[in-house]
Amino acid sequence: MPPARRSSLRMATQWIGVAPFFIFALMFLILPTLYLVMGAFQNAAGEYTLENIWLLFQDPSIRLSYWVSIKISFWSATIGAFIGLAMSIAIVRGGLPNWVRSTTMTFSGVASNFAGVPLAFAFLATLGRLGLVTVILRDVFGLNIYGMGFNLLTSWGLIAVYLYFQIPLMIVIITPAIDGLKKEWGEAAATLGATTWQYWRMVVIPVLWPSFLGTVILLFANAFGAIATAYAFTGSSLSIVPIKLYAQMRGDVLHNPNLGYALAFGMIVITGIANVFYIWFRVRSERWLK
Repeated sequence: MPPARRSSLRMATQWIGVAPFFIFALMFLILPTLYLVMGAFQNAAGEYTLENIWLLFQDPSIRLSYWVSIKISFWSATIGAFIGLAMSIAIVRGGLPNWVRSTTMTFSGVASNFAGVPLAFAFLATLGRLGLVTVILRDVFGLNIYGMGFNLLTSWGLIAVYLYFQIPLMIVIITPAIDGLKKEWGEAAATLGATTWQYWRMVVIPVLWPSFLGTVILLFANAFGAIATAYAFTGSSLSIVPIKLYAQMRGDVLHNPNLGYALAFGMIVITGIANVFYIWFRVRSERWLK
């Protein structure tokens, strides 16, 4: 068989291997997204309009839902990023036994994907009004945390729930960047007379900063699009965009699919911008860590 023909045949078999991925992406990501975007600019009669997009800016309840979602996503991403960074530095450069790192990484890989109804139930069963910890504090220590004003079903309660998977996700993503810090940099800084603080301030932080910011943005997008955990945890009592979207698409009172498409389109824009910045920061960090 001629070399050119063998090469084209080998190329065809290679494309067959990745064909399921492209088919899956086309059917379940690209086409539904295009359909959603088109629906955001249509009314119930199928006519093109900007009314749905206009409502995103004019409806006070929609503006509030976006603001609450942004606030929850921002704080869960920021707090989770700093705690996860501290834990990653401890297990990589803290001189801890190897089993601590392996155990932490294994748990983080599992916990970063633990969300939805099981996670909401776990927190309610632990810190709900009749949760295990709540009952122990009340009956054993005489502390009624709900009588003192504590309420799990709030924005900060949802942030605490999100931290359960945000912190492990931060550990999984940032640990390779910390591993990329070369020992030669520390030795060179020590040879030149730099203190530990100077080494961290002038070498480590500038190198890790793009990776850190990129991961914070990724955590923000991760929290902004979460619905299963929030809906199972608070029901419709907390006004965030995913729950508002669910009400517009499936609710008996607020049923307006095209406004739901517009809400989803707004979420796509916000998460899309976040992912663009994440990719940009990731490219910058990889140049340092090669």
